[in-house]
Amino acid sequence: MTSAPNAAPLWQPDADRIAAATITRFQAWAAERYGAPAEGGYSALHRWSVDELDTFWKAVADWFDVRFSTPYETVIADRSMPGARWFPGATLNYAEHALRTAEDPARADDPALLCVDETHEPIPVSWAELRRQVGSLAAELRALGVRPGDRVSGYLPNIPQATVALLATAAVGGVWTSCAPDFGARSVLDRFQQVEPVVLFTVDGYRYGGKEHNRTEAVAELRRELPTLRAVVHIPLLGTPAPEGAVEWSALTAADTEPVFEQVPFEHPLWVLYSSGTTGLPKAIVQSQGGILLEHFKQIGLHCDLGPQDRFFWYTSTGWMMWNFLISGLLTGTTVVLYDGSPGYPDTGAQWRIAERTGATLFGTSAAYVMACAKADVHPARDFDLSHIKCVATTGSPLPPDGFRWLHDEVASDLWIASVSGGTDVCSCFAGAVPTLPVHIGELQAPCLGTDLQAWDAQGKPLTGEVGELVVTNPMPSMPIRFWNDPDGTRYHDSYFDTYPGVWRHGDWITLTDHGSVIIHGRSDSTLNRQGVRMGSADIYEVVERLPEIRESLVIGLEEPDGGYWMPLFVHLADGATLDDDLRARIKQAIRTQLSPRHVPDEVIEVPGVPHTLTGKRIEVPVKRLLQGAALDKAVNPGSVDNIGLLRFYEDLARTRR
Repeated sequence: MTSAPNAAPLWQPDADRIAAATITRFQAWAAERYGAPAEGGYSALHRWSVDELDTFWKAVADWFDVRFSTPYETVIADRSMPGARWFPGATLNYAEHALRTAEDPARADDPALLCVDETHEPIPVSWAELRRQVGSLAAELRALGVRPGDRVSGYLPNIPQATVALLATAAVGGVWTSCAPDFGARSVLDRFQQVEPVVLFTVDGYRYGGKEHNRTEAVAELRRELPTLRAVVHIPLLGTPAPEGAVEWSALTAADTEPVFEQVPFEHPLWVLYSSGTTGLPKAIVQSQGGILLEHFKQIGLHCDLGPQDRFFWYTSTGWMMWNFLISGLLTGTTVVLYDGSPGYPDTGAQWRIAERTGATLFGTSAAYVMACAKADVHPARDFDLSHIKCVATTGSPLPPDGFRWLHDEVASDLWIASVSGGTDVCSCFAGAVPTLPVHIGELQAPCLGTDLQAWDAQGKPLTGEVGELVVTNPMPSMPIRFWNDPDGTRYHDSYFDTYPGVWRHGDWITLTDHGSVIIHGRSDSTLNRQGVRMGSADIYEVVERLPEIRESLVIGLEEPDGGYWMPLFVHLADGATLDDDLRARIKQAIRTQLSPRHVPDEVIEVPGVPHTLTGKRIEVPVKRLLQGAALDKAVNPGSVDNIGLLRFYEDLARTRR
């Protein structure tokens, strides 16, 4: 996936763009006040941000005018990981900052949200109206007995009510947690039962792919199985009346009430996010009000370069951390675009149409969507007015080189392409967008500010230009404060710190290049290690899925009891394609010539589909366990998979191989 050494960049920001970037102004300001390097560009600023961690985060808080209602004693009281303590003594409120723009009379009537469904017609919600609804709902939550630390849950699509509910929960000091309504009841209970919510916001159903999906039975099951609920709030998306005992949304949001923002300690829980939970109960990851506030100010304001003039659209659902990240666009006074619907309805170009109709300046999507557009012969620049877009960002999986080229050719030649990588675990990015740096094909631009990102070998030696484990050697404010129901911290420790004591190991293979960029090779726990040569699965997918006959693929490397190594490649074919000897030969030849002769698969096997987590990531490790002979119920948590039936194919294959 690497570009050729010293290859010319695909894109280079011009002098005007560099000068106008917020990060450029921040660096000059921090140089005057905090001793940041005035020269040396981004690399010098990044070095300073990790060498002078305390000073850097103090500068971020000052630059974005974070309102500490009581002052902090020091920036970092304890740097140890896990357990770093940030801004002790400080109190603040995330929602107060998210709604601060509404205090400006000149902006009060501007849209805070642009809400879009499958009709693709944007409906605005003004800053003043958003603040009013949050004020009304926060007062009603308090009246229902919600107190700081109580959990409030949402079984909601990406609709404005979800944003209001999150902000109202944060305003009262509650702890938000959400799942998308396409999750089955069992998947939701695996998550919500861990945190014992006292309020549940829910819809009667949702619309997706031009169809209505009724969820009243799933909601009834959630109510039965969540005994801690004191209130259920009904949002009639499909127009049905509230079920018995539920409260109508409209009754809680009608008042004109000034919001009251509970001032909570910096480390007070803001929300609970969940890992994919493919091999057990999902980890319930707790992040803090202050940690998320600072991390998202930095990421959205400096790295994404978003401000009051921008419109921020990222295709996501409420079950993915990118939704939480998207809502934080409000922190910088940015208009946030909420899309509720299928990413490809009524056609593959749907997301580009939404970007056009909302005037999106930053459009975020998945690498898979970009590649699907390329295969479907979509021509965004030809068919849509995308003149407002200054950046297309992708995540979920590494953007292949062909994806960079396609965006450059089919969207704009002067397009900032930001492939980013991070995780639910920090609700942010470790590496990705930098508006002042060039873009090289197949590479993430750089590690993010305040993120001491390194690639380590098995002995903990830092590597440059070689594949190593992604580690973070200094704490970040948005690292989890804990996992829920993990009283002694054992599960948290074992998730990130058991390989390198005191150092965060994320579970990805990366290369740090000699020009400062980052290449992601896929998960290190599903790495293909043949004859001592390691390769990430993402490298295989990038080559194989260039072939028009291949819709999607899955590669597994299996250590066998006799010391052998079996590496099958599973392919889901495009409509009308046939896996014959010619296609098998072309697949193997592509891998042999473009990647490595050692990583040519032993077999190429057609499958009815590739299984994914509920957030759209290919499931590799559970498939590996099935092929090793594990029972389906031991290899995977069924509630974490988009189509459990697809896994039975691999289970049956394992039986035939024994």
